[in-house]
Amino acid sequence: MRLGVIADDFTGATDIASFLVQNGMSTVQLNGVPAETRPLSADALVVSLKSRSCPPEMAIADSLLALSWLQQQGCDRFYFKYCSTFDSTSEGNIGPVTDALLKALGESQTVISPALPVNGRTVYQGHLFVMDRLLCDSGMRHHPVTPMTDSSLIRLMEGQASGKAGSIGFQTIERGATAVRAALKEQAKQGINYVVLDALHEQHLLIQGEALKDMRLVTGGSGLAIGLARQWAKAGQEGDVTQAAGAPQGQYAVVLSGSCSEMTQRQVDRYCQQAAAQSIDVERALYQHECYVHELCDWVAQHEQDALAPLLYATAAPDRLQSVQQRHGAQCSSDAVERLFAAVACELQRRGWQRFIVAGGETSGVVAQALGIDAFHIGPAISPGVPWVRAVQQPISLALKSGNFGDEDFFARAQREFSV
Repeated sequence: MRLGVIADDFTGATDIASFLVQNGMSTVQLNGVPAETRPLSADALVVSLKSRSCPPEMAIADSLLALSWLQQQGCDRFYFKYCSTFDSTSEGNIGPVTDALLKALGESQTVISPALPVNGRTVYQGHLFVMDRLLCDSGMRHHPVTPMTDSSLIRLMEGQASGKAGSIGFQTIERGATAVRAALKEQAKQGINYVVLDALHEQHLLIQGEALKDMRLVTGGSGLAIGLARQWAKAGQEGDVTQAAGAPQGQYAVVLSGSCSEMTQRQVDRYCQQAAAQSIDVERALYQHECYVHELCDWVAQHEQDALAPLLYATAAPDRLQSVQQRHGAQCSSDAVERLFAAVACELQRRGWQRFIVAGGETSGVVAQALGIDAFHIGPAISPGVPWVRAVQQPISLALKSGNFGDEDFFARAQREFSV
């Protein structure tokens, strides 16, 4: 075992697991911290938590529990994985969890590297960009849970954490791994605990991977995993071999969308033109839960022979989402939708469904937990950071998509290009 990953949400865990596998590291993803040590043969273990937007003390406790379990499995390098759009307010959990992990490992310095250029997430002069816009000018400023109004990773880290933040610009990174390591040592002498790394393209991530291969704790999005995996992968191991165990299976499929991100809105709009689709009624989810679940499953069953799987979605534009939250409360509405999707997934599984395409980190975690899935094999990538995965102990396949990932035709491509 080489690497233990602690991911702060479910689709984020799947995201990084996919990049590790594609770059040569056999990987198993676990849904939460297992209750006991278990024999798992892999180069990397990825533990998915639900710690992105919970109270900080809970996020810290869960992350430390994951760290302890990974150490028991023999992991000697660790990776705290968060969203490539940082996805945190000044009161967020990235800083506190990073501090706790550093302390537990007896370390005083780590890196902040959320860049994922293949999906348009880059870091320039310590600021995070989405495509050609600063994070604070992107659609993330409307995020319903963690609206992003600042793009400076240095300010965000110093606002959340207890130490000092600095940065290493792309000019230094382009001079190579030796220059990066020297810059890290110099900043350590200055008492800088969190070093933000610029990255404008994948080559910068490869240099980061070489420079950081011996660092005990790194933090970032999934992009840094590309560079690290290529440093650590076994010689001659092919990514395609390790993807076979996670290839999709099962006859009947359904698409469930709980994300309200800009990209998911576009994906839902596009898919509604291609397949049967039904919007979730939050009031019925709240007050007619049981009969509504069966009604929705009956509707899905009516479309089981369609060329493309039917879609159930709670995805909404910001103004509509705000209206729902004002009527029912933000947390109450979210909880009702999650309970509904969990119950629908379980009932469909009972009726013979084996393929679930799910959009949204929270929704993905809830669905996987409801289906009783605690470990996955990672399969082929549908889009960068979004693979098919297959449950280790059940004949169930899932495509679990973070809200902002994938192109507009994602839902259809997940089926057409990866047919069973």
